Amino acid sequence: MRIMGLDLGTKTIGVAVSDLLGLTAQGIKVIQRHTWADDIRELQQVVSEYEVKQLLIGLPRRTTGDLGPEAERIQQEGDKIGGALDLPVIYWDEWFSTVSAERVLLAADVSRKRRRQVIDRIAAAIILQSFLDSQAHREQRHSDTKQP
Repeated sequence: MRIMGLDLGTKTIGVAVSDLLGLTAQGIKVIQRHTWADDIRELQQVVSEYEVKQLLIGLPRRTTGDLGPEAERIQQEGDKIGGALDLPVIYWDEWFSTVSAERVLLAADVSRKRRRQVIDRIAAAIILQSFLDSQAHREQRHSDTKQP
């Protein structure tokens, strides 16, 4: 089952998708936000092209773990997007995903201009990969507890 990960910003949406096995995430695009209808149209194209079955949306938590006003805004928008795309939504802590993306791009010696163009796509991939890794770890723990 393929999952689409989103990093929802006010000006852009970073988009990533998983492989069919749910093992790896790949950042595929950054959507420049214009209107709600345009945003949904672009997201629907990704859903159709990749046969996405589930949405994963990065949720910004405070350092205390609490949800602030920004997280509440993301949840409201995420629920609306999920409804528009007719897909179930999972929210996943995006703890420092943009900072991590920036570090990856700096280590790869990507120019400042290019970093601005791709950072949200990389952040979406980091958020989605974090979720996929946690699922794989959970499944491994579950299989380790089964008796032969």
